[in-house]
Amino acid sequence: MDDLSSGRLANLEWAIREGGATFVYWDVSAPASETIAEVRKATQRPLEAIYHLASPASPEAYGAHPWETLSVNAVGTMSLIELALQDRALLLFTSTSEVYGDPLVNPQPETYFGNVNPIGPRACYDEGKRFGEAAMSVAIAKRGLNGRIVRLFNCYGPRMDARDGRLIPALIGAALNKQPLPIHGNGLQTRSLTYIDDVVGGILHVARCEFPRATPVNLGNDEELSVIEIAKRVANVCGVEFVAEHLPPRPEDPSRRRPDLTRAHAVGWAPTTSVDEGIAKTVSWFVDAARIYSAA
Repeated sequence: MDDLSSGRLANLEWAIREGGATFVYWDVSAPASETIAEVRKATQRPLEAIYHLASPASPEAYGAHPWETLSVNAVGTMSLIELALQDRALLLFTSTSEVYGDPLVNPQPETYFGNVNPIGPRACYDEGKRFGEAAMSVAIAKRGLNGRIVRLFNCYGPRMDARDGRLIPALIGAALNKQPLPIHGNGLQTRSLTYIDDVVGGILHVARCEFPRATPVNLGNDEELSVIEIAKRVANVCGVEFVAEHLPPRPEDPSRRRPDLTRAHAVGWAPTTSVDEGIAKTVSWFVDAARIYSAA
């Protein structure tokens, strides 16, 4: 179920064709009764699990659509809670490392409450996700929801939109076009890159785990790298010289980002894809995608 505001139906063609998936074009920010009605049109069977990943996730996307970002993480989450309760289904909410804001603690454990500006330029995303977590926790504690919360750190991989402004596709796009690699600010801010296969595996693993249900779990790679180091690795994989183009820093851009994975390890999950391996797989996909689209 997706309104395709930040996605492409082509990304789902294989799942629909080979996996028997049903696609529903819909904005989950709609009132719960309307969302439930759309689901019933697609299937009369009670749902077993709902994975709520709907939200813009790049500064450009949520900066251009701040109200929609707030809505999908607040109203959308509350609507999906109603659907999950009606069907007695599991609901997993994908939150974000952005709930930690510009952290004063490194690495960031799930017990850290964060350093977030509730009226800043990133608030629609940060606070939207924080509200989603709050709604989940109340529904779990007071309404019997079978819920899970994961906090994702800097996800990347194939099928990303090269134009959405996130770090990895921006760097790969520039490198493949033999352009300077864009770096906001001085490039010393750190990120912890998590390859998509690890993210999906972590989400499914947490969904199956039995532990306190309102307990968020960090899903990420705890190898902390500066943006400059990441850019150099992208240049190396793409076989180009590292030449940086320094752009103005993003407003309130977090200076550190590294997950404490103690809780994830305790439930039996850890990332297995190295940064260099993940970048190589992502570059390969972008090269193939460019070839396919140019031939179409």
